Amino acid sequence: MAAPFRPDRCVRSVDPLPSPADLKRFDPLLPQQEKLVAGFRNAIRAILDGTDARLLAVVGPCSIHDVVEADEYAQRLSGLAHELSESLFVIMRVYFEKPRGASDWSGFLTDPFMDGMFHVEEGLKASRKFLHHLVRMELPAGTEALDPILPAYLGDMFSWMAIGQRASESNAHRWIASGLPVPVGFKNGPREDGLSKAAAAIRAATRPQDYLGLADDGRLSVIHTCGNEYAHLVLRGSGDSPNYGAASISRAEEALDAAGQPQHVVVDCSHGNSHYDPARQGDVLRDVLAQIENGNTSIAGFMLESYLEWGNQQPRIGRAHLQPGVSVTDPCIDWPTTEILLREAAERFQKVREDLGLA
Repeated sequence: MAAPFRPDRCVRSVDPLPSPADLKRFDPLLPQQEKLVAGFRNAIRAILDGTDARLLAVVGPCSIHDVVEADEYAQRLSGLAHELSESLFVIMRVYFEKPRGASDWSGFLTDPFMDGMFHVEEGLKASRKFLHHLVRMELPAGTEALDPILPAYLGDMFSWMAIGQRASESNAHRWIASGLPVPVGFKNGPREDGLSKAAAAIRAATRPQDYLGLADDGRLSVIHTCGNEYAHLVLRGSGDSPNYGAASISRAEEALDAAGQPQHVVVDCSHGNSHYDPARQGDVLRDVLAQIENGNTSIAGFMLESYLEWGNQQPRIGRAHLQPGVSVTDPCIDWPTTEILLREAAERFQKVREDLGLA
């Protein structure tokens, strides 16, 4: 005799989470810190508008897996960012979520202990605490909006967000981006129509949207957005087809123009553009800088995957036997290489500013 039907028969259990408001009460931003984050966001908007003659530099590990190591990295990056602030506006990559790929690790936010047990509340609290630490350091943070719910918990502490190539065609992510309080970069997808799809996503994000989402008190609500006029394009390459060269930038400009969007482009020097080889990130960046030196005005910034040590390693359950300072997801350049590249970018871009009478 068949067992009686139960609607929840595939659900083992349900673990309630605190509401976004509850989490923010656990670790709130003080009014002066809110002003600091607002200033970071306004600086990025001004760079995209062309009224702030600096270059965006989104730099940091592929993913955060150890907040002690990430703090060491942030301390180094913060010092260098302040030193180079006349030419570069540096944002630290703080990616707490990862799409489950070959490693099957979902990221620090949902699996902070790397034990596969999905301790989300602990991940949320630890993530918010680390972001608060960055605010106190006056270091802007950027991330990828992967789960549509989670920006409600941490979004007040970020200054920039990306929508990844897998999510750029997702209506849910376009809707959420239209209401995010930060500039949002949409990455091109892997197919031939990736540019046009990303441009369409940017157009959708700039318009008012209505969707079901999570209110600050944790209730499912209808969210009505105003549209995010600072949605822009991030070129990350795809497969064997990098898209950072002058011809690719020109095609990106045409796709944005066809969609009726401003020609704002950020180039991801890793991923498909470097064929996932960290040694090539410098070559990509130098090509981008040469295009700017030759008069390109649509390139607003670049991204580097960088950490304390070179390369990557596989995640280990319980963190046992992990090599210190090495990425557990995509391979990264090490800190000495990061410093060399950022100094070179600042020096070359400062010369462009001086030639244009902007310095």
